[in-house]
Amino acid sequence: MKKVEAIIREEKLRAVIEGLEENGYFGLTITEVSGRGRQKGLTLQGRAREYKVDLLPKVKLEVVVMDNDVPLIINTIARLSRTGEIGDGKIFIIPVEDAVRIRTGEVGVNTI
Repeated sequence: MKKVEAIIREEKLRAVIEGLEENGYFGLTITEVSGRGRQKGLTLQGRAREYKVDLLPKVKLEVVVMDNDVPLIINTIARLSRTGEIGDGKIFIIPVEDAVRIRTGEVGVNTI
């Protein structure tokens, strides 16, 4: 199993969720996060002066899938969250050693 973590723009979240659901992936976790990449935030123009926004709001989407499903998940997230602009986000793939469904005590692949 693998956990796919994606940091994406907030406005792309609904499209990504719908795309995952169309492919049969319903279980996911969403967290509101803030951060920055190489651009080190943004410089915005206010009424009187420019100001710097160091940490930008994003969302982190997490989904645990079988190893062979990872390419489809990555493709779906990347395709539906891409704008082509700086700040589109990142996708990370993390090995999952095991999982337990708390309600039933099921272990392993049966939990996803």
